[in-house]
Amino acid sequence: MKSSVLEDIQRIQDFLGCQTPQAWLDAAVQNIEILLIDHAHCERKAASSALHLLYRYPDKERLLVPLARLAREELKHFEQVLSIMRAKGYVFVGLKGSRYAHGLLQHASTAEPARLVDTLIVSAFIEARSCERFYALSNQLRDAELTEYYRFLLRSEARHFQDYLQLAEHYGQQDLTDRLNYFRHYEKQLIEQSDVEFRFHSGVPSG
Repeated sequence: MKSSVLEDIQRIQDFLGCQTPQAWLDAAVQNIEILLIDHAHCERKAASSALHLLYRYPDKERLLVPLARLAREELKHFEQVLSIMRAKGYVFVGLKGSRYAHGLLQHASTAEPARLVDTLIVSAFIEARSCERFYALSNQLRDAELTEYYRFLLRSEARHFQDYLQLAEHYGQQDLTDRLNYFRHYEKQLIEQSDVEFRFHSGVPSG
């Protein structure tokens, strides 16, 4: 793996409050179909979230190009995951999402401009966690095709994390250390607490 990718992973691991628990990785190995279905949903939702920000904040010029590019990439990843699923005989179906994204967004401010900054911070955490899990999965899965694909995704997900974080810093117009620590605390809780259902962003499986 290229050293620049390893540098990206180290930066992301330093940014997050914890690494993915081994129990989640063990569950992922045993639930590849659910992992891929929910991963596809996550890519679709990521594109939708980027587009939502574009429509909600049309006057924020700094957002436009990075989020338009991000949305295109997420939709391309959605197509790629669907292709992998079809090759394995899996069917894309509706799936109840994890509490992860909502669990972070419920702590966001409801007043502007703090709402925008908090949403960008939450998006940075989501992208960072996705990247961290792709890396962890690539070292755990016995499926060579999926391992190669998740390693391929590392670079773009790391860039998405950086894009959201840089936008938050731009529109925050102040030191975001306290706000990042605030969300880092809740993100760590969501990752380390138990979850009944296994999902791409779920916590430690309880069953």
